[in-house]
Amino acid sequence: MATVFITGSTDGLGRAAAESLLGGGHKVVLHARSADRAASIGDLASRATGVVVGDLRSVVETRGIADQVNAIGRMDAIIHNAGVYAQQNRGSTPEGHAGVLAINTLAPYMLTALMERPRRMIYLSSGLHRGGEGSLADLDWTKRTWDPAKAYAESKLHAVALAFALTRRWPNVLSNAVDPGWVRTKMGGPSAPVDIETGQRTQAWLAVSDDPAARVSGRYWHHLQQEQPAREAADREFQDLLVAKLGELTGVALPRD
Repeated sequence: MATVFITGSTDGLGRAAAESLLGGGHKVVLHARSADRAASIGDLASRATGVVVGDLRSVVETRGIADQVNAIGRMDAIIHNAGVYAQQNRGSTPEGHAGVLAINTLAPYMLTALMERPRRMIYLSSGLHRGGEGSLADLDWTKRTWDPAKAYAESKLHAVALAFALTRRWPNVLSNAVDPGWVRTKMGGPSAPVDIETGQRTQAWLAVSDDPAARVSGRYWHHLQQEQPAREAADREFQDLLVAKLGELTGVALPRD
């Protein structure tokens, strides 16, 4: 029986993965953006090992999420599920970062660095990450004209690159990225072709399965199958530069073994 922490688990794919893991007899620590969101999950909270609260837009609250999970204990796996899609403007977080960058990139990076190291890490990406190359020159969108689709694609490229970077930094952790597909959630909309059960299956499987096929690292997955990611995501120089820049933006260093 594994204990799994899932960010953004009050609805959508995060909640579906939580339900699946609980149904399989595993323990789950849920995450909600606010106390109101935490109160909305009903009986799921009573079945969970814990519910942590914090807004991933905020560096301070993201640190608080890490502290709350660490207080519960070491997780066996972490699913970095939370994310936002096409934001119509750059926005500005309490620290002045672009909203998409803060939630989709900075938060999973910080949680990775600050939480007790699990045995497995899963980062949700998207097939759209292949349109995200060339982001390091202006990672936080302070110079470029805002492009919602490009910003999202870049953030999902970062997810894959971070997952792959960990395979070298933390060789004892199984670290993978998952494209769940275009799923029928609030984010994906009712016309999306992938049902939510299919959308959550790969990340839940990678988090807990003893199947030798799931006990790998540094892979990019789509519906239980390995695929080739964007060239830049697999580039070690890009990975290292990304990690360095995220450390500068957050003030949090990613430990090495």
